[in-house]
This record gives sequence, C-alpha cells and structure tokens, in this order.
Amino acid sequence: MAVKISKLFSEGTESVDDFKKLIEKNLKVPTTKLLEIILGGAVSLRASDLHFEPQEKVVRLRIRIDGLLHDILDMDLSLYKGIVSRVKFLSKAKLNVTDRPQSGRFTIETEEREIEARTSVLPSEEGESIVLRILDPEKLVKMEDLGLRDDLLSVFDKEIKKPNGMVIITGPTGSGKTTTLYAFLKKIQKPGIKIITIEDPIEYHLEDITQTQTNPSKGYTFASGLKSIMRQDPDVILVGEIRDGETAKIAIQAALTGHLVFSTLHTNDAAGTIARMISLGANPMNLGPAINVIVAQRLVRKICEKCGVMEKPTLEELEKIKKILSPLLKTIHLPVLDSSLRIPKAKGCKYCNNTGYQGRVGIFESFLMDDEAEKFILTNPSIAALREKSVERGMVTMGQDGMIKVLKKMTTIEEVERVSEI
Repeated sequence: MAVKISKLFSEGTESVDDFKKLIEKNLKVPTTKLLEIILGGAVSLRASDLHFEPQEKVVRLRIRIDGLLHDILDMDLSLYKGIVSRVKFLSKAKLNVTDRPQSGRFTIETEEREIEARTSVLPSEEGESIVLRILDPEKLVKMEDLGLRDDLLSVFDKEIKKPNGMVIITGPTGSGKTTTLYAFLKKIQKPGIKIITIEDPIEYHLEDITQTQTNPSKGYTFASGLKSIMRQDPDVILVGEIRDGETAKIAIQAALTGHLVFSTLHTNDAAGTIARMISLGANPMNLGPAINVIVAQRLVRKICEKCGVMEKPTLEELEKIKKILSPLLKTIHLPVLDSSLRIPKAKGCKYCNNTGYQGRVGIFESFLMDDEAEKFILTNPSIAALREKSVERGMVTMGQDGMIKVLKKMTTIEEVERVSEI
C-alpha cells in the first residue's frame, strides 16, 4: 500500500527541533494525517529509521539520522494505538495479532519519488514496539561517490568488470555494505549482461535487474534460491549475505564456473573473511581461485559544512596521526605532518542537529587476491598473520583510510576512533 506525503507536511523541517515542533503542533489531528506528518518530516531529515518505543505511561518517538538516534517526543498511549493500527494496515500485518513479531512494507509517495518503508512490529512488555526503516532511493550513490580513494576506485573498477570471481563486502549491520554493492551493480549494469539478486529483504528496487527475496518459512533460502538462480543463465549474481556453509559453497562454485558473484559477510575486517569462509566449510584450495577482492568498510559521519572548523591538532593528536600514517608516507601523497596542519573539529548548529556532523562517508580496506595471497592462504594462517601479511603487501587499513579522510577535512579523529581500531 502507499501513503501520499504532501510537501506541506514537511515544509520548514530542517532540523530535529523543527520536527519536534511540527509534531507537537499536530498531535490532535486525525491519526492518518499525523502519521503522514511524521513520515514526511523523517524523509525531509533524511532519516534512516523511525522508532516507536512503548514505555509504562507514554510512547517515545525517536529518529535515526547518520547512525545516531535522536529523541523526538513522548506521546500518549491512546494516540499510539491509532498509529499502530494504521501502520499495521499499511504494512498488511494482522491487526488482531499482538503476541508475536510481524513485518511488512509500504510505499511513501512524495511529489518527487517513491520511498519504501520496511516495518518491524515487536511485542514488548509495555506494548508493541514499531521500527520503520526508510529506504530512500536518493541514498543510492554512484561508485565514485562512495568515498573511495583514487587507488581503491581504480582497483574496484577493474575487479567488478571481470567475467567471474567473487567480490565480498564485510562489516557489521549498518556499515553501508548494501549501498556499496548496489553502487557496484549500477556501475556494471548494461544491456548485454543479466544480473540476478537474492536478498533478505529486497531493500531498494533496481531497474532492469531481476531481484528475488528469500522466504525461509516456505523453504526459499539463500542456498535454495542460489541453486535456482544458477539455472536462469545469469552473468552476475548478488547474494545478500553468506550465512551458512551451503550458500558459501554454491557461491564459490558459481564464481569458479564463469559467474561474477557479489556478496556480504559479517566479519570485523578484510583478513577475517578467509577464516569465516573456512569455518563455514569452504575448501581453502577453492578460496584463492574464487575470490577477486575482499572489502571491509565502516561509515563515519562527515563534518558539518555550516559549523565545522579547522583547528591546529593537539600534540597528542599530531603524534597519533604520524604513528598511524607513517607507514604510508612512501606510497601515498599526504600533507606535511607538522604544526602547520589543520584538521576538522565538530561544533554543532541547527543545520546538523547540534551534532557537528551532516551525512556519512565510507572508510575502507581491501584484500586483493593474487598468486602470493593464494599461496599464503593454503598455509592456513591465523587472522592476525593474514592481516599482517596484507599490511606488508601494501593494504591501507580502515583506520589509516579514516585518518586520510581527516587530513582531507572530511571527518574528525573522534569519528574514526569511534568506528575503527586505531
């Protein structure tokens, strides 16, 4: 189902404070209109999620922007009951079921575009908790806009255009893996190739690409879906996530038999991917020939363009920058690391909701498979040894990539420290 959002519902919503005032002013309007106002404000603020959290006497509304949750307001339980019913109705969930989780999705129609909202309803001690994931297609970016260094952009551009092999993206939930994979697909998409995806769930709908969604309750899993996809004569396959041994083995076999396979895996870094694949039952002898490149990533918040300032780093900060980046001085052009250096500092203003940051960008590290790496994997190295070997061979770590982005005045040291080990 669809909800139409008028510009009037989000007009003037430029900050979280504006959003609070807008909702407070409209708490007595009909539930249908109130939900449209909440959704319109969330879209206007480029939020990724809306959280309705029942407490003992009220329901707290929170909104996630750039990975950070903001409290909006507390609403009456009686008002929330109407919102629950409306959300369930739109999501095609069962209105009379309150004792088990439910999920669904609906479309938010604005005057410019259609936006998918994915619904999760969870029974809690105080009532049903709702989280709406807002999947705005405007957040899909080109590969060139992911925040990749020029050298990585060149490597990825080459690897994703190969006729076969695996490209694996790793990182925790919310680290931008899907955005990166979709950027890769958009880069290689052309009339002469067939691309099929299997996802859980489908997050964004892509034109001219066949997308399918798993349904474990009916036996349609990543593994069974991947087997069926192989009979559809694809050139490129996207597997939303490798979660089990059977999926890993089929994906590897697909990569070895002339298909280009994109997928994600939950590991802490690029080096951990090999150990994770082996633990799932993959044959180490097949990993080298199958894998093209492994990419690990995180998201850091970008410094606010309105209020961010450039300041001289403290002595401690300067020493930290030197220590982290000194191994790269001979291979990557960097600014002079002395007292003349200036780095971003977050301040906070209305435009960035007093956080000092606006928007996010990726930090990356990549493990490129070649003959030397392939031979090293066959020695069954530990994650630490593989990581050390990767750094010896020139891998720029996520922490180092983050520090380079600090020098490029894109983010702060504090942000890089928050998401990576430096």
